[in-house]
Amino acid sequence: MLSLGSSRRRRGKFPGGVKAKDVKGLLPLMILMVIIFLLLLFWENEMYEEEVSSTMEHLHVDYPQSDIPVRYCNHMIFQRIIKEPDNICKKEHVFIHERPRKINNVCTSPKKMACPNHSTILCFQSETRFKMTICKLIEGTRYPACRYHISPREGFILVSCDDMRPVNFQSYIL
Repeated sequence: MLSLGSSRRRRGKFPGGVKAKDVKGLLPLMILMVIIFLLLLFWENEMYEEEVSSTMEHLHVDYPQSDIPVRYCNHMIFQRIIKEPDNICKKEHVFIHERPRKINNVCTSPKKMACPNHSTILCFQSETRFKMTICKLIEGTRYPACRYHISPREGFILVSCDDMRPVNFQSYIL
């Protein structure tokens, strides 16, 4: 059943409303607003991707270890876009095959020391050995044409921490 107000609108008793010629004037503004929205959305995603791709977990943790039987290092370094600034191949990169929770616990380790390359930054050494894969550059200088040798190892890891979580993988001790 139609209400009285809706039947009056249909018969044109109420003046006003939006006319087609008024909408045409709004169209360029609406297009501009959509473009601005998409640009902001793209910009936010770019910032988030940069943040995610630089985390220690993204760069160094592969748990459970990926089932890549051949060329593990080449695949992982390419997949995670691991490189030095200016697209230079990293000389060495380490993937840790342990639960992130266990890696986070390294920040509570009593084994503290100055980080090897940064004497003012404090590093924490794991109390147990972790399974890891060491990837050493054997060919190439510019990403993505980097080729690596794979070395599965077990060793202690050295990390720098912030707010009780690892932020940078510093080194390993075999």
